[in-house]
Amino acid sequence: MYVDRFVSRLTKDSLALILAGGRGSRLMDLTQWRAKPAVPFGGNFRIIDFPLSNCVNSGIRRVGILTQYKSHSLIRHVQKGWGYFRGEFGEFVELLPAQQRVEDSWYRGTADAVYQNIDIIRSHHPEYVLILAGDHVYKMDYGPMLAAHVENQSDLTVGCIEIPLDQASAFGVLQVSSDNRIESFVEKPEKPKSVHGKPDAALVSMGIYIFNTQFLIEKLLEDAALGGQSSHDFGKDIIPGVIGHDKVHAYPFSSGTSGTQAYWRDVGTIDTYWQANLELTGVTPELNLYDKHWPIWTSQEQVPPSKFVFDDEGRRGMAVDSMISGGAIIAGALVRHSLLFHSVLVSDHSLIEDSVILPDVSIGKYCVIRKTVIDKGAVIPDGTEIGCDIAHDKARFHVSPGGVVLVTPDMLGQNLHFSGQPKMQSMAEERKSIGA
Repeated sequence: MYVDRFVSRLTKDSLALILAGGRGSRLMDLTQWRAKPAVPFGGNFRIIDFPLSNCVNSGIRRVGILTQYKSHSLIRHVQKGWGYFRGEFGEFVELLPAQQRVEDSWYRGTADAVYQNIDIIRSHHPEYVLILAGDHVYKMDYGPMLAAHVENQSDLTVGCIEIPLDQASAFGVLQVSSDNRIESFVEKPEKPKSVHGKPDAALVSMGIYIFNTQFLIEKLLEDAALGGQSSHDFGKDIIPGVIGHDKVHAYPFSSGTSGTQAYWRDVGTIDTYWQANLELTGVTPELNLYDKHWPIWTSQEQVPPSKFVFDDEGRRGMAVDSMISGGAIIAGALVRHSLLFHSVLVSDHSLIEDSVILPDVSIGKYCVIRKTVIDKGAVIPDGTEIGCDIAHDKARFHVSPGGVVLVTPDMLGQNLHFSGQPKMQSMAEERKSIGA
């Protein structure tokens, strides 16, 4: 159903800062060479595209992206895909790497990252500052949250969502009053408290904060003055420190006028990343990537259409219950319940099931790949079996607690970051052999 976008003075007077400098260590080797917000997602996108698209679709066109850890691919992606803003109209997407502008250190926490850009915030004169995590997948109009912030006369508003109680220890957990006033906020508690009346659910922070600008600056200066007594983090220090003293409200994230829980995923582990990608292959997934009224923008690779070749018995190129991106070639192979990014090659007599294959992967002949995530650029030799013998997989690759196998080029002895040329030649020869 079509829902009008909320575009008003509130969104135009807001500055969004996307925190995109984290290591994402729970994604294991998937973030060995890239920051978590740069990890590919959904066939065509990167995780950073979701908060950026939410900003654009909400009418917020002043955006800063705070980067730090292995940010090259993230910076390149933003420059390629998000360089169309019109500076003469006051629109921009600025990359804000750690520059030691006010401290002789790199970003020491989420609050410190914003503090070290405090002069840039002041230079843009926003009335509100929207602080976003750059590593979550969701679609959200920030306008109604801004409106609620103003209506409540809040100093700070925290976007929140309910999740199962047994998962809540990985998040900031809130307790709120009947009018959504935040009464407590505990970052990553060992024993999280449940929502009143819902013993199996907890209310957690989405990593979305709206501050009145002057209030934010005051709290950042106070936190910086604490030195080593603070970890300089919004969840651990800033938010708990203002509860009970200032006007701090929660904003429950719901789906439009229905009031139902909206889609939001923290894809911070291999298991959640694998699951969230494969959910997209369903008939009517919760996250609708085909929504023309709330598109997800990105830097599109210039690739030809995907191709399915050979129609012989036992050698038929086909995909079932799957998403196959442009430039992929399924050559006499079967792909079932899987998501393939662009420029993936799957060769004769191979079977891919329940797997997520990132861009530029080449899978040889007679391979069996099940419940696996294969990182960008990997070349899988003929006859390889992955996801068939967990004990064997653990000796070669990373196997998640949920049994998902992560395979990267480095695990295969293919050091693409230092010696990528031979691999590219082999892919070109393979494609040529099937007429690609």
